[in-house]
Amino acid sequence: MMKTSDIKDYSVEALKNKLADNETEMANLKFQKALQQLEKPTRVRELRREIAQIKTVLKEIELGIREEKGQDV
Repeated sequence: MMKTSDIKDYSVEALKNKLADNETEMANLKFQKALQQLEKPTRVRELRREIAQIKTVLKEIELGIREEKGQDV
């Protein structure tokens, strides 16, 4: 799981890519859960929180609350 301080250092483009990757992984985990094949149930919670953190940072940048960083990770 990423720390909030790490997320804040990403560029907007990198955050959008990470968000798309996380949403894809979340869909896969939900599918595994439905089939009773989920190995790490806590990963769903971690991923949900990470998605929320990324969306929060993106919204803050959009509203001008936070300045955009330039680091592509």
